[in-house]
Amino acid sequence: MNRRVGFLIAIVVTSIIAVCGFIHAYRQYIANTPPLEPDAKLYPVRGIDISAHNGYIDFGRVRKAGYDFAIIKATEGTDFKDAMFTDNLRRARAAGLKVGAYHFFRFDTDGELQAINLLHSLRNRTFDFPVVIDIERFGNPDGHEASMIISRLRTMLHHLDKEKIDIILYSNKDDYNRYLKENFSHYPLWICSFTVPENGMEWVMWQYSHRGNVDGVNGKVDLNTIKTDFYRSL
Repeated sequence: MNRRVGFLIAIVVTSIIAVCGFIHAYRQYIANTPPLEPDAKLYPVRGIDISAHNGYIDFGRVRKAGYDFAIIKATEGTDFKDAMFTDNLRRARAAGLKVGAYHFFRFDTDGELQAINLLHSLRNRTFDFPVVIDIERFGNPDGHEASMIISRLRTMLHHLDKEKIDIILYSNKDDYNRYLKENFSHYPLWICSFTVPENGMEWVMWQYSHRGNVDGVNGKVDLNTIKTDFYRSL
């Protein structure tokens, strides 16, 4: 091996080590940075959103910690039903929390069949919140055109509208702009943003952290607030 090749290899290896070190340091910084805490005077109502991935939750302790509501995963796609939905719903309500349900929208399956799956889990149950449809690329497969995703979502929402189901749409800022802003602005918005949502974005609920520590929940949990006037209207 000549010196030039050896020198180039050394540069490449050093660069890789530097990049890996930067990524590790950035992850440590994110992990150790406290989540944004919205102004309690402006946003006094707080809640969590959960699924079976959060494991068993002591909702009594969550309520005592000052949280007011829990949005609970019900379904995903055309056939998945969250194994802890019924138990989480029952115990959260018994603890005095207001409750809601959400469906994770799959980009790769039929919209009407997703609506039917969700309706099966909602049947004969009452909620304090409109039903939430979670629309985001994270957790979805790549390779689907925005026009197809919008069409499938429109089909699902049309089916739910016919059943008189009140809806809130959840998304992050990028996917809100990509899929919802120009197509579904007439539905209330639950926005995921780790900074204060910018002016001009009309939202009723705000997910401000994926890394919350809440008494009664093992591990990190999503944290949310809600506009007071909307909360009072429920």
